[in-house]
Order: sequence, then structure tokens, then C-alpha cells
Amino acid sequence: MAILETKQISVYFGKMAALSDISLSVAEGEILGLIGPNGAGKTTFFNCISGYLNCSSGAIFFNGRDITRYPTYRVCHLGICRTFQIVQSFQEMTVLENVMMGAFCRYSNPRKAARMAEEIIDFSGIADKKEQIAGSLTLADQKRIELARAIATEPEVLLLDEVMAGLNVEETEEALKLIRKVNEKGLTIVVVEHIMEAIMKISHRIAVLDSGELIADGPPETVVQDERVIKAYLGEEYHA
Repeated sequence: MAILETKQISVYFGKMAALSDISLSVAEGEILGLIGPNGAGKTTFFNCISGYLNCSSGAIFFNGRDITRYPTYRVCHLGICRTFQIVQSFQEMTVLENVMMGAFCRYSNPRKAARMAEEIIDFSGIADKKEQIAGSLTLADQKRIELARAIATEPEVLLLDEVMAGLNVEETEEALKLIRKVNEKGLTIVVVEHIMEAIMKISHRIAVLDSGELIADGPPETVVQDERVIKAYLGEEYHA
């Protein structure tokens, strides 16, 4: 059963189509990889689902409910949370305070929010840094903070926008381990990523956007052999 579904959603900026009739479903418990060249519409797709941007046409369904024009806070309260390409941590706040900001989505009591945040910080592997200022930490740790804050909203679906961008090989492997742990807790994940080795390892299924259109959708091993995907994104070198 689809937990998240888009039906022919389109987004126009003037006469330019950033997304064109995208119909895509995500099964409960699935990790869906979303790939494509820069400007393909991946972040625009996330913006529509999370309420940062209204579709020009089409509809978005979450657990069967039409959420097409819901504002961001309502989408989050329902159970969809996202991260961003550029880290959005509160730089002058501690790690604990950052994650508490997510926990406040469910817990108005600061003590309860703090307890929840501490559990998630421990789960995310940054317990030893909980009292440190977020802005003083490495990019890898700041990305963990952002993921931890998203988890703290207690979502059913996580939208991860390039959580491995800028990380070295070891940091990328640690990020993959954390994403798997999150998925094993029952969360459905849609992840945008340009590192093909990473996306192939983590995804149950891959969807490919190009110039705002969905050009492929299927198992990773099938998608990377698709001639349209090779031409639009991977290049002949990858095929070889």
C-alpha cells in the first residue's frame, strides 16, 4: 500500500515546467532513491510534498488523505518531515537544543522534549556532542543533527535531500548505516542523492527525473541499465 502518492503534479515558473505530470507512489517502509541531473526537479518535488511550494496542478496523497495545499506545519504534524541540501541547523544552539526543536512538534513540555531529543541523539551516534554548539561541528555531524531533528518530529515519511553531499567515503558509509537504522525503525524514506554508489546501496527502488519529467522508475539494477537514464544522467562511462 502506498503511504505517499503524487498524481500528475506539475509546477510552472512562468512558462517553464519545473515538474510535469509526475505520478509516483512510495510504499510503506520503502527507501526510494530519487536521482537526476541538476535542475531535474528533485528539490521542487520535495518542496511540493512538504508544503513549501504549491503545485500548479495535480494532487498529493498521504495515507490516502489529499494534502496537496497543506502548509508546511500541517504536513509535518501529519507525519512528513524533510532535510535540506544546505544544512539548516541552528548554529548558535547546542546539539540537544537543535533536536529539541523537532521534538516540540509532539511534546510541548520541555522536559519531555529533552528526553525524546536525548534518545534520538544517542540513536544518531552524536551523544558525546549533545552539549556542543552546532556551528562548531563538522559538516558530517551537522547533517546528523539535521537528520536527528527530523526524526524527533516522529514522522512516518522522511524526505532526505542530499544528506551525503560533501562527505568523505568514511562519513558517507556512516550516513548510510544511520539511514538503514532509521528505515529499520519503520520509517519510509525518499532520498535525493548524486552519489550513485551510495544510492544504489541504500535504495529499494529508484525513480529518475530529467527536465521535470519522470523518465524511469524501478529496481536499482534495472534503472541504471535504462538507456534514457544513461543518456540523461549517468553517461556512457557508467554503462561501460
